[in-house]
Amino acid sequence: MSDPIKTAVIYYSATGNVHRLAEAAAEGAEKAGSQIRLVKVRELAGEAAINSNDAWRTHIDTSGHVDTASVDDLDWADVVIFGAPTRYGNVPSQLQQFLDLTGPLWAAGKLADKIYSAFTSSQTPHGGQESTLLSLYTTMYHWGGIVVPPGFTDPIQFRSGNPYGASHVSADGFPGEVELEAARYQARRAVEVAAGVIGTRVEERAS
Repeated sequence: MSDPIKTAVIYYSATGNVHRLAEAAAEGAEKAGSQIRLVKVRELAGEAAINSNDAWRTHIDTSGHVDTASVDDLDWADVVIFGAPTRYGNVPSQLQQFLDLTGPLWAAGKLADKIYSAFTSSQTPHGGQESTLLSLYTTMYHWGGIVVPPGFTDPIQFRSGNPYGASHVSADGFPGEVELEAARYQARRAVEVAAGVIGTRVEERAS
């Protein structure tokens, strides 16, 4: 019996919206039979900035149980699903700093041929969701990764409306069931694609 697919859900969340999407993605991957690591990237903002936003302060105080991400999580995983809010149409500095630490793994070829996907959250419906996901996927292209967006491949995607990845508009409050189910589906699809890719590689090596 082959080993289960290993999935790392690596995210940054300030006020908790992306955290909830990350939990849903981890649920979807686990239900697809994957081993899971749910980890958050290190917070870089100072206390003054955090304390200026009650939701930010509350999320920091209530999410201490989540392990901090390291590049070892990338090395371990067959599937990597990133989550981050959008910042001016791009990823926040916290996640970018984590990505900037991956040079040694990239140089060793250890980031190539993995399955990657991503999700995001923004303040408004057109607040940069698509450009944030596309800019994040650009890093995966440099790694030689296999990007697996959800596309319009399931009925939930026609309800959520973003083929690039699960997304949420924070002006509507915390993610609702449509957004959470889209994140679960996206993770399940990534795991299923990874199982097919890894199975093909095993067959090729055996032939």
